[in-house]
Amino acid sequence: MNVELTRFRVKEGQSARVDEWLAFLNANMKDVLVTLEGERMYVETIFREVLDGNEYLYWYSIQGEGGQDVETSTHWIDEKHMAYWDECIDPAFPGVDLNPAVVMIPATVAESMK
Repeated sequence: MNVELTRFRVKEGQSARVDEWLAFLNANMKDVLVTLEGERMYVETIFREVLDGNEYLYWYSIQGEGGQDVETSTHWIDEKHMAYWDECIDPAFPGVDLNPAVVMIPATVAESMK
């Protein structure tokens, strides 16, 4: 099981497009959740922050081993999600992985994620 938190910088001037992206995900949650099954993604949460005038999106996830990569998915939700990604995430600033110091998952919950 992988527990991750990664920060990505949003391209300057793309804040309104990020609004659309997040609204798209929320509006299509039923289909989003279908794609998470194939990715073996148990939890995925996107956080948003403006820090020192720069906007960032943070992805927090708990994912099992052996799931499909979103980048290779042909599901329409994933294709649209990756199109938003390309428009909004600044490739000049690679994602920053934050290191988990403590992972607290009750055994009953962890067992259901196997």
